[in-house]
Amino acid sequence: MKNNIITEFINGQSCRAYEALGAVKIENGIRFSTYAPHARKVELCLNGDIIPMECDERGVWSVEHPAKEGDIYQYVITTPTLEKHYRSDPFAVYSEVRPKNASVVYDIDSYNWNDQEWLSKRDKCYEKPMNIYEVHFGSWRIKEGKEETDRFYTYEEMIDLLIPYVKEMGYTHIELLPLTEYPYDGSWGYQVSGYFSATSRYGDPRGLMKFIDACHAENIGIILDFVPVHFVRDFYALHIYDGSFLFESDNEYDRYSEWGTALFDYTKPHVLSFVKSSVNFWIEKYHVDGLRYDAVANLIYRHGHTDDAVNDSGIWFLKNTNYTIQKMHPDVMLFAEDSTNYTKVTAPVEFGGLGFDYKWDLGFMNDTINYIKTPPFERRNHHNKMTFSMSYFYNDLFILPYSHDEVVHGKKTMVDKVFGSQQEQFATIRALYTFQFTHPGKKLNFMGNELGEYLEWRDEKELGWNLLTYPIHDSLHEYVKALHKLYLEQPALYKSDYNSTSFRWIDADNKNQCIYAYRRSDPSGKTLYMVFNFSGSYQNYSLKVEQNGAYKELLNSDRDIYSGSNCINSGLYTTNYKLPLRLAPLSSVIITTEIR
Repeated sequence: MKNNIITEFINGQSCRAYEALGAVKIENGIRFSTYAPHARKVELCLNGDIIPMECDERGVWSVEHPAKEGDIYQYVITTPTLEKHYRSDPFAVYSEVRPKNASVVYDIDSYNWNDQEWLSKRDKCYEKPMNIYEVHFGSWRIKEGKEETDRFYTYEEMIDLLIPYVKEMGYTHIELLPLTEYPYDGSWGYQVSGYFSATSRYGDPRGLMKFIDACHAENIGIILDFVPVHFVRDFYALHIYDGSFLFESDNEYDRYSEWGTALFDYTKPHVLSFVKSSVNFWIEKYHVDGLRYDAVANLIYRHGHTDDAVNDSGIWFLKNTNYTIQKMHPDVMLFAEDSTNYTKVTAPVEFGGLGFDYKWDLGFMNDTINYIKTPPFERRNHHNKMTFSMSYFYNDLFILPYSHDEVVHGKKTMVDKVFGSQQEQFATIRALYTFQFTHPGKKLNFMGNELGEYLEWRDEKELGWNLLTYPIHDSLHEYVKALHKLYLEQPALYKSDYNSTSFRWIDADNKNQCIYAYRRSDPSGKTLYMVFNFSGSYQNYSLKVEQNGAYKELLNSDRDIYSGSNCINSGLYTTNYKLPLRLAPLSSVIITTEIR
């Protein structure tokens, strides 16, 4: 079996290469194996002892040796030019805590899972609510007064901190910024050194498994951010691994990225097997419910430039990997963070697509953010920014993200992007979040968006939880919670996200009043009406509805408990299928028929 897996690995056909390469448990110890076909010599450094390894005809160096969990090891690789380098194991499942970088022997199969019921019911959530909380594990909370190396809560400690909060707020999934091992905290995990190794910053693999198991026990799904494009150039990891460009391109133009990292070369079959096996590893060993591929544009076009050549090998990687994973794990979700207009990103590979289940709608994100930056008296000139997303929405299966990328590097936080006074900023952001949660598509928000942060996110600082002692921040937090609750309770807001009959504009062109109105309906016919006033003044508005009778507000962003002026609409009744409304500046209302 081992030989078959290695042959498949070299030929680009393996998604389980980790069962034959790396530190694999055998009857009398551990078999250490690494693929280094260009190396002059490879030795195992185990707890400081140097042990020779033998090479087979395929370039795989191996040795069997007694070892126990916790033992430290590296490969000492002598290159064709007789340089000698200590390398971490590309298939290591555990690593020393940075700044150390050796690999650690670990029994990855020793955890007893308790999530069989969750797994038996898991699906892709097309007809279910999906409200994703994007989290950087190391800065959601930080231990006060601790040294730099001890400031993190562990995977197990976060069970009692993060999970209750996620449940209280009404999130359905947690998306974790990359947990694949990485050397530099400031990269947030996006410059990877270990594709099979859960970062040791927050504990050991069993700790992460316990965390995911506990999430599943509370009906919370886990999505892992994954980096298939590039890896660190730190010389202990994959870069020039055996003295050759084993994982990166032999062509200098295609070798390095704009981020100072090395690009995977998917023209090399073993590279395809390596990354494909990593995707499968996190699903099988950690029971993750989805993976979000970072920087998909760089896999579709060379260096991500749409005016450059199509990246045929990157597209082949996506189609090959996604097709394989979809067949093996039909209940696991694959997400594309893609900034291009490439077609059929979420179409099945069999029908010419890339095989993703969902694509981030970065157009929606950019357009709506640019709109709220605009002064209200100028918004009539930018009215289509809030409507344009629906002109292409049914081309792919979209998620609406306000992610970590939008609150760093001088872009300002979500609230601080908004034009106006603090009161106007918070009123606008409540209306914007209502727009996001009532617009078709699944939802994603980065941690802190719900707090009304004014300080941009910094990975070395925890969120500003003290903000909740201020009424305007606390009321936003409560509004977000109420909005999430309504989203989970109303099938019209999620049941038919990708069925065009479930959405209809009622008023899409009212640029003079900066008013938008649309309706959402569920398969049973229950209809919700959404009205938004993004102008800076009170407006009297007549909403066209489909039946006469009594109506009620389900949620009004201007209620006083949310720091609004309490311009609410009660005793609503239609005349000639028109519902008279009074709308506060920068507000939103959600309305439905009242059942008596």
